[in-house]
Amino acid sequence: MNSLSGKVALVTGGNSGIGLASATAFARAGAQVVIVGRRQDAVDAAVRSIGHGAVGITGDVADLQTHDRVVDDVLRRFGGLDIYMANAGIAILEPSSQVSVDHYDRQFSTNTRGVFFGVTKALPAMHDGASIILVSSIASAKVLEGHAVYAASKAAVEAFARSWALELKDRRIRVNVISPGPVETPILDKLGIGADARAGLDDAMAAAIPLGRMGQADELARAALYLASDESSFVTGANLRLDGGMALT
Repeated sequence: MNSLSGKVALVTGGNSGIGLASATAFARAGAQVVIVGRRQDAVDAAVRSIGHGAVGITGDVADLQTHDRVVDDVLRRFGGLDIYMANAGIAILEPSSQVSVDHYDRQFSTNTRGVFFGVTKALPAMHDGASIILVSSIASAKVLEGHAVYAASKAAVEAFARSWALELKDRRIRVNVISPGPVETPILDKLGIGADARAGLDDAMAAAIPLGRMGQADELARAALYLASDESSFVTGANLRLDGGMALT
């Protein structure tokens, strides 16, 4: 199925987890995929994994110059952009009383400022009728321990989406959000949790999800593919919660 044939798709944080799974799904659906990631080795490995002529660009979305460089590169290589998926993000989970200014700024710089300026700098390169997909989290609506700053950074992303869905309507650019619940991705390994504690955490999270398990990156990628394609041509300003029902509990 080549539902994205002829399209150019850019995925930030496309070197692992949901971003990598989505970039792979886009490529298999016929899109020319460009991924952005911070580490050259990880980006190179992801490009090999994705195949289909995928292109990797190294940069940090918290650095606004990255977005200028990425847009210039996409325009030079491909002439424009049809899909922008703002997926790059970080989570530092700790009680509010322990949050440092550095931890606060790092999360908002990547999760919020990086999304805002990534999209706004890409807009001149985006074709009319394009699709923007922002990755949030169910933490923006469901209170989870240690998530206050992370949740706030993602709630802002959802506010951007609602505004942009109306601001960009005359260009027929659709803007939608996917809000994952717990998903088995490398971000969990980056939280510094030991193997025994991690097993207990996984069990606890699964028990809190009505479907009884954590999500898989490929499941999120299928939702992203739907929002990227013309299958969702009448969908804009939506927030698709992909959490196995966890937000209901």
